[in-house]
Amino acid sequence: MTRRDQIKNAYKLTGSNANFYDGMMTYSTLPGKAICRIVWNMDAGKNQKYLERALYGVPENFSGKLLEVPVGTGVLTMPVYADLPDADITCLDYSEKMMASAKKKAETMGLSRIRFLQGDVGSLPFEDESFDVVLSLNGFHAFPDKEAAYAETYRVLKKGGVFCGCFYIQGACRRTDWFIRHLYQPKGFFTPPYETKQSLKQSLEQRYAKVKVASVEGMGCFRCLK
Repeated sequence: MTRRDQIKNAYKLTGSNANFYDGMMTYSTLPGKAICRIVWNMDAGKNQKYLERALYGVPENFSGKLLEVPVGTGVLTMPVYADLPDADITCLDYSEKMMASAKKKAETMGLSRIRFLQGDVGSLPFEDESFDVVLSLNGFHAFPDKEAAYAETYRVLKKGGVFCGCFYIQGACRRTDWFIRHLYQPKGFFTPPYETKQSLKQSLEQRYAKVKVASVEGMGCFRCLK
């Protein structure tokens, strides 16, 4: 199954019982589609595009050690992991409630080999250079200490490893910026300061040997080689 097929099939994990968050992430429910269009200025094509770019750093035949932080509900990544039978995968999240949803999806798909840990990205419970890939989808915009998150994800990545993912960037979509400032931030969903596309590139280039950054509306996608 191609990466595009994996993303398109993510909604099958939840079906008609999809919660609001999963429906938005997969652009698959009426409320989810409405939020994607109104807040993020994204249609199905743009949603597909940014997720493909965010997951580009995970090879389709990957068989090494991967850390996903935060795992969230796992709606986007469990279909990917199902096609990586030889990979050693660890999923970490600070929210036990979100991680419980990811665990349930993994159990439904028979993915008993995936480890789930509750923890803080600012103080990861792993040795230096433990992982071949570190994946972070839609998390950095919520982390209160972003510098600690950058430092820790770099520390646990092996030399020659890949750090990839996506998160909200400021200044790319005025509509999104307004909703973040007036809705998401006051409710505590997002935590400033936020990267811009340029500052994200600069932040990553301070640490990584090779950096590629792209944006789709207000989402910044990145792939870095240590």
